[in-house]
Amino acid sequence: MFNFRKSKYFDVIFREKPAMLLVTLLESDKEIYASTLAKTIDCTYSHVVKLLKEMNKAGLIVFQKRGRLKILTLTKKGENLAQHIREARSLL
Repeated sequence: MFNFRKSKYFDVIFREKPAMLLVTLLESDKEIYASTLAKTIDCTYSHVVKLLKEMNKAGLIVFQKRGRLKILTLTKKGENLAQHIREARSLL
């Protein structure tokens, strides 16, 4: 898993939770839900939902509804951004 706290400069350049959210979605090899993301990035569920709504409006993620569950998937734009965030993190 990606260690976001490795460099103090990363937090200055990026907001930690949204960046962690995108990279977590990128690196996930299984279906992922908002509740799982909240636990993974150590964030409240309500904050994750707010971030996801903003990212959906920005075209970074899409929700796929399956019954009562909403499965989160990165769009091509979101994937590209998450990869760049991961690369930028490795430079710091």
